Amino acid sequence: MSPVTVPAPRRALLSVYDKAGIVELARGLADLGWELLSSGGTASLLAGEGVPVTEVAEVTKAPEMLGGRVKTLHPVIHGGILADRSDPAHVHDLRERGIAPIDLVVGNLYPFSSDPGIELIDIGGPTMVRAAAKNFAHVGVVVDPADYPTVLAELRSAGDLSDTTRRRLARAAFAHTAAYDAAIVDWFDADPASDTAGDPLKPSIHLALERVQDLRYGENPHQVGARYRAVGDEGWWDSAVVHGGKAMSYLNLFDTEAAWRLAHSLGDEPVAVVIKHANPCGAAIGADVASAYVAAHECDPVSAFGGIVAVNRPVTMAMAEPLSEVFTEVVVAPAYEPDALAHLQQKANLRILEAGPPTWPELDVRGIDGGLLVQTADRLVADPSDWRVVTEREPTEAEWADLVFAWQVAARVNSNTIVLARDRQAVGIGAGQQNRRDAGRIAAEKAAGRAVGGACASDAFFPFRDGLDAAAEAGATAVVQPGGSMRDDEVIAAADEQGMAMVFTSERHFRH
Repeated sequence: MSPVTVPAPRRALLSVYDKAGIVELARGLADLGWELLSSGGTASLLAGEGVPVTEVAEVTKAPEMLGGRVKTLHPVIHGGILADRSDPAHVHDLRERGIAPIDLVVGNLYPFSSDPGIELIDIGGPTMVRAAAKNFAHVGVVVDPADYPTVLAELRSAGDLSDTTRRRLARAAFAHTAAYDAAIVDWFDADPASDTAGDPLKPSIHLALERVQDLRYGENPHQVGARYRAVGDEGWWDSAVVHGGKAMSYLNLFDTEAAWRLAHSLGDEPVAVVIKHANPCGAAIGADVASAYVAAHECDPVSAFGGIVAVNRPVTMAMAEPLSEVFTEVVVAPAYEPDALAHLQQKANLRILEAGPPTWPELDVRGIDGGLLVQTADRLVADPSDWRVVTEREPTEAEWADLVFAWQVAARVNSNTIVLARDRQAVGIGAGQQNRRDAGRIAAEKAAGRAVGGACASDAFFPFRDGLDAAAEAGATAVVQPGGSMRDDEVIAAADEQGMAMVFTSERHFRH
């Protein structure tokens, strides 16, 4: 009768920064008969909780050294992780050296970007994780505490992890170490001693993004879409409270982002903006949020249908009532008065967002064939003290206010654009035209006489005087534009003929 072979116990190596759930996982593994190895703080935690654990140093016979820089970097550990159990040569090597296989590695890394420094560049942790992920055919690797219950449940029910599960976990592990390395590269780039410190466009870009929100669809229903977030970072979308409405689509997010940024870039007074296809079709500053919304909607009520509304003040009942009469996709505000929120929630399809202020990214990124187009973000600083009056007449105080407002709005409208404003209310917006004359014509048609005595903003210079003449015909008495045309003198003379005031900003704000 042949002797009975007693199978060796399964072994797991646990070494984590994020200790959430690790005691429960370890206790579950121990209950299943697994042998647990660990080091450092994880080993101390498990021992303190009464979970049987063996220190890595007891297995390697090599105590930690170099202040903890070397703990798990040892053939006994990495041989046990990396051995291909289907390769007789690997199995022979393990037996010859007395190395027991390691079947599960549980590890996650210090969030480097939260407190970066040389001593926080982990070597042993990523090495273990990558080794286990490479050998996923035989070894499970877990880097996310959210996976602990699933892993434990599968081990309890099946006795082992399936090929599909090990492959999924390996992918997550490589994503984890990739994000970690990307954070280290960012730290090097930010170091004042680095030759890349002052360069906004680094020699390479390492994006680590995680999918955090599935969308109803992309730009069109036949496209799929999702929102991704930089690993280890958060934006206002992550803390936004959704008080009602349908799930968001790609364009809902895209347009709402544009609306929210514009609402926070027009100053500290009550502001309301209406966005359609990422372009403002209404914007206004008012005495209160209700009057600002009404004025913004008045700019282009036809285009406002199905638009996005953003305000920089809590929504009041006085605003909620007129808003509820217009088909609106999304409204976003810093807060809502209780009666206003209850009133808006009667609109079943209206997405109601409560959010903190936005931030502006350092870079704009767009996809092209084989790579990306990258540029620094267009930061608008509307400071009239840096502008130059080029006409015989100076703007009046009221015209200055309208010029600043119109310029701020024009910078966020697709080019070519002309914005007409009066009393810090956009009254006509011509967006996305292939020539400036058509943009001016559309803006004037939408203004319908309401621009008289107001301001005209052009996101780029007037190449001919006909654009300036069109602004005068619309009733504008002041103009703001970058300047820089070969025919600037001709355009300035036309403004003087019309008795208009004109200022040059010397800064263009194309937006495509």
